[in-house]
Amino acid sequence: MSKKVADGHSQLCIEGMEGAIRGTPEFVPIIYGQTEREICGEWRYGGDWELQNIILKLYYEVKDHDHILCSISGGYDSDIMLDMIERFGGHGKTTYIFQNTGLEYEATKRHLEFLKERYGVEIEELKPKRAIPVCIREFGVPFWSKYVSGMLQRLQRHHFQWEDEPFEDLYRRYPHCKSSLRFWCNDFKTESGRESKFNIAYVRGLKEFIIENPPDFRISPKCCDYAKKDPAHDYMSAGDFDMNCVGVRKQERGARATSYTSCFDVGWKAGTYGCDQFRPLFYMTDAQKDAYRKYFGITRSDCYEVWGMKRTGCACCPFGKEFEQELSSAEEYEPKLFKAAQAIFGKSYDYTRRFMEFRKNLPVKEEGGEADA
Repeated sequence: MSKKVADGHSQLCIEGMEGAIRGTPEFVPIIYGQTEREICGEWRYGGDWELQNIILKLYYEVKDHDHILCSISGGYDSDIMLDMIERFGGHGKTTYIFQNTGLEYEATKRHLEFLKERYGVEIEELKPKRAIPVCIREFGVPFWSKYVSGMLQRLQRHHFQWEDEPFEDLYRRYPHCKSSLRFWCNDFKTESGRESKFNIAYVRGLKEFIIENPPDFRISPKCCDYAKKDPAHDYMSAGDFDMNCVGVRKQERGARATSYTSCFDVGWKAGTYGCDQFRPLFYMTDAQKDAYRKYFGITRSDCYEVWGMKRTGCACCPFGKEFEQELSSAEEYEPKLFKAAQAIFGKSYDYTRRFMEFRKNLPVKEEGGEADA
């Protein structure tokens, strides 16, 4: 625990106060054991009934479960989720975990210590099953997105030569990678006629770029599995948890958000060892998230408050479309991490930069497809 100072506040609390000086409103103390009437009795969220319903949904789900697991990242969404759970019924029956990938901002680590003290909780640190550098060496580097990397990895595994030919011809030549060939040949269809997110054409110009510039390095999303996904799943399956909370929001871009259609999945249907899956922030908009932060005085990490980052994920991950900003901030504030990221992900950064430059000269699609970064 951090050192106490003369006025009775710890050094970490003082860091939180400094956050308030930078513009974060004063933290609203938590009143444990509130009833539904007390939660809604003096509603002050500008008459936002949708936000009230989000909070009440969490209140009821937390009330109906006894052993809750929650993954904390130290990011903005994660801060809001932790505050909601602690504030609206989850204190004392929620286990918090942090998946330390081995490549984390020191600012994030400091913030986690701050959260432990502010809320009086423990956050258990999970180690990766394989270190990120080991994953890169064994499988390849992540590029663009987890889905795209997975498809390209499958094609590389079958020694694909990046031919621009019809699916039927390629399938005869490469009979053991059907789904990735469908991706490459834009063979997935939608009822609306818009470009399927499972096709390579969903990412404007990517196929044309790869044909002209075949990757001379291996591509893989495996570091995600070994550093974050697998340790969390193993921890959940080993415990007696009846609900797992994750901070996925519908408004997010990418496959993580679009793979869900609601905020809740019953455990036996989700195939998660009978553990219900709850996404408390699923319907929360950016504006509602900001309103909640200001109302309750949530202090975010220095990644947001000092560096000015819009969001955080795995430190300097090439999947993040703002990786250039992250690298710039890391170079200024955390030079050791910057050097490590360059050594680990350098090939992916360079390939992504070349791709972004390549598609500047391509026509912009009128509809469908992924939004340009």
